[in-house]
Amino acid sequence: MKKRTIWTIATIMGTAFLALLFVQLKYIQEMADMKKEQFDESVNRALYQASRNMELNETLRYLEKDISETGHKTFQDDASAAQKGKQDGTYPRTHQLTIGDKGSMMYTSFELKTITTKPSQMPKAMILRSDKNSLSEASKAMQEVVKNRYVYQRALLDEVVYTILYSASERPLKERINFKSLDQDLKNELMSNGINLQYHFTVSTPDGREIYRCSDYSDEGEDYTYSQVLFRNDPASKMGLVKIHFPDMNSYIYSSVRFVIPSVIFTLVLLVTFIFTIVVIFRQKRYTEMRNDFINNMTHELKTPISSISLAAQMLNDTSVTKSETMMKHLGGVINDEAKRLRFLVEKVLQMSLFDKKKAIFNMKQLDMNEMAENIANTFTLRVEHTGGKIYTEIEAIDSTIYVDEMHFQNAIFNLMDNAVKYKKPDGPLDIYIRTWNDDDFLYLSVKDTGIGIKKDDVKKVFEKFYRVHTGNLHNVKGFGLGLAYVKKIIDVHKGEIFVESEYGKGTKFTIKLPIIKD
Repeated sequence: MKKRTIWTIATIMGTAFLALLFVQLKYIQEMADMKKEQFDESVNRALYQASRNMELNETLRYLEKDISETGHKTFQDDASAAQKGKQDGTYPRTHQLTIGDKGSMMYTSFELKTITTKPSQMPKAMILRSDKNSLSEASKAMQEVVKNRYVYQRALLDEVVYTILYSASERPLKERINFKSLDQDLKNELMSNGINLQYHFTVSTPDGREIYRCSDYSDEGEDYTYSQVLFRNDPASKMGLVKIHFPDMNSYIYSSVRFVIPSVIFTLVLLVTFIFTIVVIFRQKRYTEMRNDFINNMTHELKTPISSISLAAQMLNDTSVTKSETMMKHLGGVINDEAKRLRFLVEKVLQMSLFDKKKAIFNMKQLDMNEMAENIANTFTLRVEHTGGKIYTEIEAIDSTIYVDEMHFQNAIFNLMDNAVKYKKPDGPLDIYIRTWNDDDFLYLSVKDTGIGIKKDDVKKVFEKFYRVHTGNLHNVKGFGLGLAYVKKIIDVHKGEIFVESEYGKGTKFTIKLPIIKD
C-alpha cells in the first residue's frame, strides 16, 4: 500500500475519533452546565424560602407576645369592670360566642374596650325564634358581632405591625436570628428541593462583618457561594446576609454524567491504539523498504566476488590459455581473497542474526584500551595516508583497563574507522582523531573524522539495522546498513553507551563510554 493511501486513511480515522471524543466531552459539559443551573435555582429557592420562614417566625413571635399581653390586660380590665358593675349596675360583655340546641342560637359579643351595656337594656341570653322579627334582629346582631370582632383583630394586627416596624428592626441581628432554627430551615428547604449535601453557611451584616459561622465550616468549595438577604424589607443598614457553599458540589454536579466517562475512556483507548497501529504500520513499511535495500545491496555485494571466482575458474578450465606458475598463483590468490570476502559478508549477516536471537557467545577478558587504540591506529595508517590525510592519537586515559570480548569489541572500532574512510570527502584528504580519557567511573574512546558528515535527520537513525545514509553523488560506498547497528549491539552488551555528533560537510565524531575495571 502506498504511503499516501495510508496517510489518507489515518487522517480520516483520526479525524473521526477526535470528532467523536469532542462530541462526548461537549455532551458532558452541557449536562454538567444544565445540572449546575438546576442546582443554582434549587439553592436560591431554598434560601429564599428559609429567609421568608425566618421573617414569618419573627412575626408570629411578636403576634403571640402581643396577644398574650392583650389577653392579660383584658383579664385585668374584666375583673375591674366586674367590680365596677357591682357598684353602678353595668355589665361588660364577654368574649364568648356559643351555640345552643333545639334550633336556637345563644351568643354574646366579644368585648370592645369602648362598648358596655346595662343588664336592663340587654337580656342575659338572646334566643332566636322562628318569627321574622327575631331572625332579622339576630342577623343584625351577628353582623355587628363580626364587624366588632374584625375591628378588634385588625387593631391587634396593626399593633403587631407597628411593633415590628419600630421595634424589631432596632434589635441587633444576633438577637433577631435563631441560628439553630435557621440551620434547620436551610436543611429542610434544601432537602425539599432535592439537595441532600453537606453545606456550610455564615451570617453577616451589610457592611461585611460576620456575626455567625457554623461550627464545621471549611473553605473548600468557597468559589461557588450562594447568598440571600435577610429582612429584605427593613432599612438597608438593618438587613442581614446569609452565605452558603457546598464542599461536595462538583461531585454532585458531575454525578449525573459519570455513566458517560467510561465511553470517553474507551474512545481514548481506541484512539491511542489506532495511533500506535499507524506508527507500527509506518515502522514496518520503513523496515520493509530497508530490508529490500539490504537485499539489493547484498545481491550486488555477492555478485562481485562470485563473478571473480567464476572468471578465475573459467580461466583454469580453459585449455587454450597457457597456465604458467605465476598465473596459477595469481588465480589461486584471487579465488582465495574473494572466498574470504564472501565468508566475511555471510558472517556479518549471521552475526546480526545471532544478536537478534540473543545466542551470540562472548569470550570476555581484561584488555588495555590505550594499547588497543594504538594498534587500530597503526592498522589504518596506510588507508588513511592513501587519501592524503593522517591519523592522530591522543592517549590520555589513566585507568584504561576494560573487560570485553576482544574480537567483537575490536571489530566495533574497526567499523567506526572503516566508515570514516568510506564516507570521506571525495575531493580532500581525510584526518582521523583517536582519543582516550577517563573520569572517576568511566573510560571514554572517541573516533573523530573530517569526512562528509551526517545530516541532522539521519543522526537519530544511524544505529538502526539496514539503515544507510544517502550519500548523494558518492556511488562507491558499499554495505548492508549493518555496521553501526553491530557497533551499537556490541557496546550495549558490554554495558556501555555510544554517542554520535555530526555536522554535515565537516565531519562526524563517535564517542564510546565504558565502565572502568578498578579492581
